[in-house]
Amino acid sequence: MEKVVILGTGPAGLTAAIYLARANMNPVVIEGDQPGGQLTLTTEVENFPGFADGILGPELMDSMRKQAERFGATFKRGWVTGVDLTNPPFSLEVSGIGKVETEALIISTGAAAKLLNIPGEKENIGTGVSTCATCDGFFFRGKKVIIVGGGDSAMEEANFLTKFAKEVVIVHRRNDLRASKIMQERTRENSKISWMLNRTPLEVLSAEGVVTGLKVVNNETGNEEIIETNGIFVAIGHTPNTGFLQNAISTDAQGYILVEPGTTKTNIPGVFACGDVQDRMYRQAITAAGTGCMAALDAEKYLEGEFVLDWGQTLS
Repeated sequence: MEKVVILGTGPAGLTAAIYLARANMNPVVIEGDQPGGQLTLTTEVENFPGFADGILGPELMDSMRKQAERFGATFKRGWVTGVDLTNPPFSLEVSGIGKVETEALIISTGAAAKLLNIPGEKENIGTGVSTCATCDGFFFRGKKVIIVGGGDSAMEEANFLTKFAKEVVIVHRRNDLRASKIMQERTRENSKISWMLNRTPLEVLSAEGVVTGLKVVNNETGNEEIIETNGIFVAIGHTPNTGFLQNAISTDAQGYILVEPGTTKTNIPGVFACGDVQDRMYRQAITAAGTGCMAALDAEKYLEGEFVLDWGQTLS
């Protein structure tokens, strides 16, 4: 029987582990097949406070992990295949480990950016292909970049990138956009943004580790075209990593875990959610770390009996 188990080792999960370990809660952290989360796919992180000269994403996550271990957090490698959250103690089926029972559970399994799944894409993530304009836009100052997508997120990221890039090209597979009218209007009014609609990406082109272009097919003519670029930002949405929960907890239509506003409390007393798995808006390392701290403090109060009577209405 564990006192508290944390699922996930991104900024949220590791921050929760640090706080709980320092509170002598002996947290057990279960890490999946990508320890460190999305930051392990990022080369340099320049917007995390405390690192004036920036820090490599994998280095930042390794430092967080060592800090949690220093205070007594235990790490186990496995993949959660089933859960029983009916009543505490909660039961988890973990591949490679077996059954794990815990009094409290923190879910910080993150969200995965949807990719195009075309040749050259994964190979160039972090070296010209990105899924986060806020994170990586600065590195493309004075350069030409491409945004792939047609929703509000794509429009927001395109406008944001014009602060740095000299030209932003929006590529979308249809002529019609899913973005709201106001976002479309705002984007079309931006003189730095051009459009290549009704084109489907086929391949990310690169030379000597540097992205050089995007091969697309013109859906009207059937002809293949090459759009020269220094960087490609994929903005076609995210998928929260909640499939393993099998509807055992309240989520929104996209699968993001619902929490009581201002807390990390889910609809199940003793189960908390932090980081990108419950944040569909910000998705930054620093905000994930902040909610990880909140989850640790919420879990500590729960284990001490402070949350049982004031849990509030069930979220739905």
